[in-house]
Amino acid sequence: MTSSPNSPNQAWVLQVTIWAAPAADPQWKAQLNQLRTIASFDDTTKTWQARLGTLDLEGLNVLQALLDAASAHGTRVRLEPAPVPEGWEGPVFTRGPDVAALLEAQADHGRPLGQLPLG
Repeated sequence: MTSSPNSPNQAWVLQVTIWAAPAADPQWKAQLNQLRTIASFDDTTKTWQARLGTLDLEGLNVLQALLDAASAHGTRVRLEPAPVPEGWEGPVFTRGPDVAALLEAQADHGRPLGQLPLG
């Protein structure tokens, strides 16, 4: 369920990114055991990533587990709204004007301030 920034059916998911504990560190295995069932690992960026489309009890439990793992292993966490990925079949958040503006700005990251986006 993807949509353009101006479509009436605007939706987003919460992207949670956690940097991995150092691979040589014994914490790596502990972090792996904590996260492998709720997040995916990106070997290129050395990050764990999970997407949430709702903050119901299950979503809050996943988010808490992700934050606990990052805290326990001394790694960074980033939470940010993200466009609904291609093929996503889970729940989504409704995009309000503030979130829509943030998503549009993030999607245009490489463009210098004041320069019009390419059509």
